[in-house]
Amino acid sequence: MRTLKEVNVGETVKVSRLNGSGAVKRRIMDMGITKGVEVYVRKVAPLGDPVEVTVRGYELSLRKADAEMIELV
Repeated sequence: MRTLKEVNVGETVKVSRLNGSGAVKRRIMDMGITKGVEVYVRKVAPLGDPVEVTVRGYELSLRKADAEMIELV
């Protein structure tokens, strides 16, 4: 299963599920990343962390550790 951490810049992907639990999972969901939503990868920082994405019409920066919890279709 592919995660958001592995997506290339310029790709649009669809979320299939969120791994993790508790506060971390809740925080990701509060940012608008839920099952079925489309995520566009805008930029990746030079050292790979963070990843900048567009979700639900706004920009969002995610750490690699958080991006790894987001599984894609």
